[in-house]
Amino acid sequence: MTSSPPTEARPRASGRRLLPADPLLRRLVLMGLVNSVGDGLFVTVNVLFFTRSIGLTPTSVALGLTVAGVCGVFAGVPMGRLADRVGSKRLLLVVGPLEAAAVLGYAFVHSFAAFVVLACAATTLARGAAAVRSALIARALPAEGQVRARALLRSVMNAGLVVGSGGAALALQADSYTGYVTMLVLDAVSFLGVTVLLAGLPVSATAAAATGATGGTGATAEDRRGPRTALRDRRYLLVTALHAVLELQLAVLTVGLPLWIVLGTRAPAATVAAVNVVNCVLVVAFQVRASRGVADVASAARACARGALLLAGGCLVYAVAQYGPAWAAAGALLVGALVHSVGELLTSAGGWTLSLDLADPRAHGEYQGVFMSGQAAAHVIGPLVVTLTAVDHGAVGWVVLAGVFALAGPALTAAVRGKAPGPAVRLG
Repeated sequence: MTSSPPTEARPRASGRRLLPADPLLRRLVLMGLVNSVGDGLFVTVNVLFFTRSIGLTPTSVALGLTVAGVCGVFAGVPMGRLADRVGSKRLLLVVGPLEAAAVLGYAFVHSFAAFVVLACAATTLARGAAAVRSALIARALPAEGQVRARALLRSVMNAGLVVGSGGAALALQADSYTGYVTMLVLDAVSFLGVTVLLAGLPVSATAAAATGATGGTGATAEDRRGPRTALRDRRYLLVTALHAVLELQLAVLTVGLPLWIVLGTRAPAATVAAVNVVNCVLVVAFQVRASRGVADVASAARACARGALLLAGGCLVYAVAQYGPAWAAAGALLVGALVHSVGELLTSAGGWTLSLDLADPRAHGEYQGVFMSGQAAAHVIGPLVVTLTAVDHGAVGWVVLAGVFALAGPALTAAVRGKAPGPAVRLG
């Protein structure tokens, strides 16, 4: 990242101003808030809706969502390439209403086959849209302010998820078909609201703006060859894979810890909620601060390495919770969640910079699609990995997970060491 943004383009918030001053970033923040509130509504009730209202078994739901997750892994690259051709904004204006239709479609599902088809379609759209949004941000915002802007957007996203989850509690309490469908409708409305906000976003939607000029008199030999291909960029693929290993932390938090607290420790079940609160509060309050100092590939790799060690440390603290009385186990779990959350903040900030600075700016859609696909793959296999290690083997499994994180951080640093931002290694 080399360009310097004007002062007003940097994300700023104060007690007087809850939204950033820059109109483009302010619009992106509002879009993220609306989208995440809708996600919070849907994610909170979807499993119960599928089982209690549609009549699917828990095993069928798990299988269908797993198949959908695999479909989502392969959505990023083709959607990203399409965004490079037609423009990220133009593509998202189409995808948003399709996502709304997919969510509403769940209200009309009455068989397992229809559920799997719709879940695959909805997940493919969601994962593809995530890659396209990342490319849109990469092109719309000044390069030097990207990481802090993404940190702000992630803080807002987590706040929106909390709001949405709180609203969905009413539907959970009612436990009725009407209540669940109302959540689906509100989620669909959120997609349409984001689309309306996107339509007014002051960025170009043309393919030329997406790909950039490549053949003018000042073009370099690399420019005249056209954009690099992400799937043939070995360094980028290696960094994506190593960062995906760090993304296993999400499965630790959402799958491993709840099961570990209930099955492997004497801590009260309420500790599950307390751990989630600790993580969410830290992300909302400190993600922007954690991004400070992450300005280039080298600093991003260092942030990821430090974050990886903290994730490893969190796993070791979780292992200790197996021993001792309830109060000691609960205390260890909360300390572990604190360490884990700080590691998550650092690896997220570092990952954003690596995904942007190691990419060819003329093919941000494809590159972001590859990076997002790595994350999606980690989210699909993460529950299995965490279950086979920490949940099944207790403290020994936690130590194994700690070792995986501890090795992935330095490996990522080694993958980018001595490589300045710019042309990456190409096959052939």
